[in-house]
Amino acid sequence: MSTDFSRTLSLLRQEKGLSQRKAAAALGISQALLSHYENGIREPGLAFVVKVCDFYHVSADYLLGRTLSRDGAIIGADDLYDSSAEKGTLKGSILATLQKKLVVNTANVLFDLLGKLNSREAITSAGDYLSDALYQLLRHLYRRSGGNEDFFSVDRASFDAGIVNADMSASKVRYLTALDACAPEDFPSLSGERLTADYPGLGQSAAQVFHNTDERSRKHLDYLS
Repeated sequence: MSTDFSRTLSLLRQEKGLSQRKAAAALGISQALLSHYENGIREPGLAFVVKVCDFYHVSADYLLGRTLSRDGAIIGADDLYDSSAEKGTLKGSILATLQKKLVVNTANVLFDLLGKLNSREAITSAGDYLSDALYQLLRHLYRRSGGNEDFFSVDRASFDAGIVNADMSASKVRYLTALDACAPEDFPSLSGERLTADYPGLGQSAAQVFHNTDERSRKHLDYLS
């Protein structure tokens, strides 16, 4: 069984505020056995998985890391954030892990498909584009944590002026140029159904990214209209 199960099992217990002893008693097993399950030392049977799903009110797909929705369905941004306050708050301690899974799984799908396309330039420029996005997010976090920005070779003024954004735009141009240079028959056959069939679990993450991004983008379009 995947490590996703062990990690999610532990996070659900912590989110509920239960000790291993109390959770094990509620699930009808010993604390030692639950510890083994949470650390991936042993794999449980189907009966235990069903019991965990009932106890924590989650789907088996969620527990096994095949979806980010607790009931197995596509989830929207409103399911992830409480926006009633001035600053939105995360719903649950598991959110950071789930968001990481969303991004990592979708990136895995992207680069696997680009690997099949066999375009070195497309692969490199896609990596550059995503690296630029991560660089900016991490640098802003680093700045607000009080870190010394001399750590970075790009000076603060140039960063604030958008030099990394410029590189991101250039990476996108190189990416699209590389795709245009490929023959139509080189591209892998894609559809929503094919994506989820060829990439079980990973495809669900990609579908979730598509859904969330579409929803956010439509709100901007509605505002502009």
